[in-house]
Amino acid sequence: MSIVFALATVSFLTRYEQSVGSYATVSIESVRVIMSTVAGATFTLVVLVSSAVLVAIQLASAQLTPRIISMVYRTPYQKLAFAVFVYTFTFSVSVLARIDESAPRIASYLAAYGFLLDIALFILFIDNVGKMLRPSSAVRAVARTGREVIRAAYPQLLKEDTGLPVAIKTITNKVPRTVLNTIDGVVLAFDMKGLVTLAQRSECLIELVPEVGQFVAEGDPLFRIYGGGDDSPDSSLRNSVAVGEERTPEQDPLFAFRIIVDIANKALSPAINDPTTAVIAIDQIHHLLRDVGKRYLGDGRGTDRTGKIRLVYRTPNWEDFVQVATTEIRHYGRDSMQVQRRLRAMLTDLIETLPARRAGILEQELRLLATSSKRNFQDADDVHLAEAGDLQGIGGSSDDVEGSQSAENKQDQPSWHKLPVR
Repeated sequence: MSIVFALATVSFLTRYEQSVGSYATVSIESVRVIMSTVAGATFTLVVLVSSAVLVAIQLASAQLTPRIISMVYRTPYQKLAFAVFVYTFTFSVSVLARIDESAPRIASYLAAYGFLLDIALFILFIDNVGKMLRPSSAVRAVARTGREVIRAAYPQLLKEDTGLPVAIKTITNKVPRTVLNTIDGVVLAFDMKGLVTLAQRSECLIELVPEVGQFVAEGDPLFRIYGGGDDSPDSSLRNSVAVGEERTPEQDPLFAFRIIVDIANKALSPAINDPTTAVIAIDQIHHLLRDVGKRYLGDGRGTDRTGKIRLVYRTPNWEDFVQVATTEIRHYGRDSMQVQRRLRAMLTDLIETLPARRAGILEQELRLLATSSKRNFQDADDVHLAEAGDLQGIGGSSDDVEGSQSAENKQDQPSWHKLPVR
């Protein structure tokens, strides 16, 4: 688009300048030299930006997780900078090709001063790429995207009197017709309004079999149609589902957890051994879980204007979110005191702050964490230290400040240290 827009801009400006007689006051050779320099330098910027993006992708894949590569490509500032560089290069080359016995004045000035803008954008681009590769920036960007998806997918807050989802067999007892998938890939998203409209038009109930984020192969069940729907072509149903090569966060709130957990797992591998990065990842997981736990996760139903259920689809439940967020980190971080303490602080805080109906799986994870601490730390003092929650892993105030200090240490401490921490 920037190439086409640059060619159109030069064409319009040159015609306008010819009509009003606006020509450069410097010599033709000077304009040619300036335009050649701008074109060559801008092309160098394009090459440098492309190389920087590839290096950023390699570093992000090696140090963080390959699942974050798509987010590197989607950076708006990166796209803007690259488009401006290509625009300036095309613009200057197009102006250079139109220099004959005279040179357009406005177009020449725009190309020359546009290159100064490119230099500023390049400096900011390098700064942006450098900051983007920091683990804290990466997990914060993923968490920010995940929070937006969670709030869009689950807009309602959880209430104590909210009932459980209704099973399909209680809605209809008709024998379904199955629509099979035709291409291999991961379910990225689906058109809820479109499917509800199709079901209402055909007076049927549509069930989307795979969950968003799930891989489906050719021949796998994609839809089940209950009661009618014979007049709805299978192609219309298949076109309502986006299938791609890998998961994306648009309608997949669990994918943000998956990326952050993968970053923590990579940091806890013996080759890297960076538990502090894992604690940074748990910080974001903590707040994402709190956001999810306060919301009604939906019963996977789509209704028409009359309130009749027309679409049934699968969504992650609370247990899915908690297990994805904690199980692998607890396993790979079993030897890390930081991870053990940070996980305990997270689980304890969620039990205290979320509705009571969310506590079951959290208490189970807390028991598993205590068992892991006793199994992996041989010294009793280490076990006692690991069983104290700490929002910083190690270095912050623990959940059990008094219990984490021995009587001898308490006597040796100055009076100001005996004041309550909280």
